[in-house]
Amino acid sequence: MSWKDTAEPLLVRMPAVRRPEGHVPFKRKLTWTGGVLLMYFFLTNVKLFGLDLDASQQVFGRFSSILASGQGSIMQLGIGPIVTASIVLQLLGGADLLGLNTQEDPRDQILYQGLQKLLVLVMICLTGIPMVFAGNFLPADTAVASSLGIGTFGVQWLIFAQMFVGGVLILFMDEVISKWGVGSGIGLFIVAGVSQRLVGGVLTTPFIGNSEGILYTWYLFITGERGTGPVLAADGLQTVLLQGELLGLVTTVLIFAVVVYAESVRVEIPLSNARVKGARGRFPVKLIYASVLPMILVRALQANVQFLGRILNAQLQADMPAFLGTYANGQPTSGLFYYLAPVQSRADWMWWLEGTTQPIWQILIRVGIDLTVMLVGGAIFAVFWVETTDMGPEATAKQIHNSGMQIPGFRQNVGVIEKVLERYIPQVTIIGGALVGLLAVMANMLGTIGGVSGTGLLLTVSITYKLYEEIAEEQLMEMHPMMRQMFG
Repeated sequence: MSWKDTAEPLLVRMPAVRRPEGHVPFKRKLTWTGGVLLMYFFLTNVKLFGLDLDASQQVFGRFSSILASGQGSIMQLGIGPIVTASIVLQLLGGADLLGLNTQEDPRDQILYQGLQKLLVLVMICLTGIPMVFAGNFLPADTAVASSLGIGTFGVQWLIFAQMFVGGVLILFMDEVISKWGVGSGIGLFIVAGVSQRLVGGVLTTPFIGNSEGILYTWYLFITGERGTGPVLAADGLQTVLLQGELLGLVTTVLIFAVVVYAESVRVEIPLSNARVKGARGRFPVKLIYASVLPMILVRALQANVQFLGRILNAQLQADMPAFLGTYANGQPTSGLFYYLAPVQSRADWMWWLEGTTQPIWQILIRVGIDLTVMLVGGAIFAVFWVETTDMGPEATAKQIHNSGMQIPGFRQNVGVIEKVLERYIPQVTIIGGALVGLLAVMANMLGTIGGVSGTGLLLTVSITYKLYEEIAEEQLMEMHPMMRQMFG
């Protein structure tokens, strides 16, 4: 018996959200999407019962916005388990170890979806248990343990149980939006978290938050409550650019403009209908063909590596080998984990700033490694993404052929269409993945409004742009029912 025959009884019984039997009206899709989004915001404000909030540590740091994680809440894990499970499945599928034909075999499609859910549950355990029991990142409240009479160990299991429920909820919330709403749940949760931080980075004041937004900071500059010296002097210019977040504002606007422009750059392959004379169309191969979503996989992989380093440091402490790394305030300062840590702020590479103690050569090595990981990793995961989401030349050629379209001047044959697409899709996928990786590193190095990571900002702009396109398409379908029949 193959592994599919052995695992099928379990995988086909994994709970799933029922697919709609017919067309879902656009207004109902918006209702489902808005309802799930409100539920997500509500759950990020439901704190874990039994957790000592004062002693808890930020587990994912600036990765939190990418992973849609709510620190200390029932959404503590965010989409991390879903993304990690996707990485494992993509690696297994890329090595052809699963033996699943998800493009044509309905049985394999069901097994793949069941396997993905099972892996998500496993990843929830593998990520949540070390947070609670190994690294003491989420310590139990001793007062709650005494009042319940179950001890600290019992409260820790109670905290993990709540995190497990939160991980399962976000899994099915994502599935509800994918089947009944607009876009994808993962993308929507990322946009919600990053947008919240962007608005906070602009409007926050010490009276309504724990930080200063860019408007309040410039208010202090204008009123003279925060002296900077002559603006044209070296120290005055540095203060305006860095403390005044002028550099972050320029970087944020520039990233928005570059991503929107890159989304519009495309190679259009002409198509014509073999049966309906005069019916023509175009198949666009965008510069960012694989979208920005593969960047989640790269950053999630880096987040898991850094999480492993913090666990080892918490467990071994003084016995941790020096080549692995030394830690200060929960952050690596030398060793392997320091060099593998992504550059997340200006202070990580601007060695001339006050308080920076790292040698220049160590900083340059770290920046070089991060840039290499993002360029190579972005290209590799973009290729995996295209192949596993049926966007590759072979799958796309079959879709074009089945729709009755062909490329003018070529025979109406799947193989011919595939050869034409192979001239563009693989190359554009690699270039687009590397470009997104470069933009993410540059945005992190220069800084953005609200301390949003470069990857988070890229994801937000790209996801919002695609959401706009999907909404426009849905409205077009509602206005012209014949087009809905044409596109199935």
